[in-house]
Amino acid sequence: MANHDTPAFTKLTPAPRRGIPVSFELVAGLLLAAFALTLPAYASVYVLYMASLVAINSIATVGLNVTVGYTGLLSIGHSAFIGVGAYAAGLSMIHLGTPLFINIVIGALAAFSVGIVFGVPSLRIKGVYLAIATLAAQYSLYFIFQQWTSVTGGDRGLSLPATNLFGMGDVGFYYGVLLIAVVLFTGARNLFRTRLGRSFIAVRERDYAAQVLGINVVRAKLLAFGIGAAFAGVAGALTAHFLRLVNPDQFTLLVSVFFLAAVVVGGRASIVGSILGAAFMTLLPEVLRGILAALPIQGQTNVAGLLSPLREIIFGLLIIGFLMFEPRGLKGILDRMLGRHDSVAESEAD
Repeated sequence: MANHDTPAFTKLTPAPRRGIPVSFELVAGLLLAAFALTLPAYASVYVLYMASLVAINSIATVGLNVTVGYTGLLSIGHSAFIGVGAYAAGLSMIHLGTPLFINIVIGALAAFSVGIVFGVPSLRIKGVYLAIATLAAQYSLYFIFQQWTSVTGGDRGLSLPATNLFGMGDVGFYYGVLLIAVVLFTGARNLFRTRLGRSFIAVRERDYAAQVLGINVVRAKLLAFGIGAAFAGVAGALTAHFLRLVNPDQFTLLVSVFFLAAVVVGGRASIVGSILGAAFMTLLPEVLRGILAALPIQGQTNVAGLLSPLREIIFGLLIIGFLMFEPRGLKGILDRMLGRHDSVAESEAD
């Protein structure tokens, strides 16, 4: 992570890349793109389902990393913003019949607006006090999702029709999610090469020093919350179309902890780390389910009963373990494997 003894203005210029050549990164990127594009040709329905889920969770994790990793504003109410995007998209689809891509824009704008509102406390408080304020947002929005039955359907939720994107069913939806994810990841990467993105990093280092440098700290903090929530809104809209169901239980505090764990495990202030963390945290329960199913346990009920508490315990242990032993997360481990030594500066530009 960044050294807080270094003035904020020294962080505004990225250090030159060292270690692995760019050609290797290009080849790795092309191979990954080829794998993602050809996956439906040989993957099962289950694998395609998990790949779509990883992409959606990666979008939400990148949004949280914009707020937490790059700007240093602790938020533990991220799933509530996902819920805003999901309900906005679902209601638009039900009542207006709008297509997927329009619903994504609607979900992003709705979540952005709500994120700006709940980002106001960040102007006066920080650290654990800000976390408590975002916790209030989590419970307030969850209460609205559950109790505003005439709009949200309450505990029953909203049921949505199937989305047949490009006339290709599940495969078309997978390609649609992949396209949206690539666009958003590229946008997030380029954001931190702009003046606005660098202002986020300066605020994270020292907001008082950033203000002295002429950065509008109020604007930077509010936009950090808004942009992070907008990414969550996109993920929520995709989730609504993906699951064809929007229910308050999809947006609980545990889900917010899941995304916070994905940021910590993957690597703060890194787009690549966000993707790695989201993939790891999404696939981990499936690995645990496979391990438990292979154990001599009588009945599937016992497996399901063990999985939920075991998953929560492992999430907590992962957060503690990575904070103690590998603060840069999976991205830091990857950097060392590839021979990079200055991953802090690189993570800011990822």
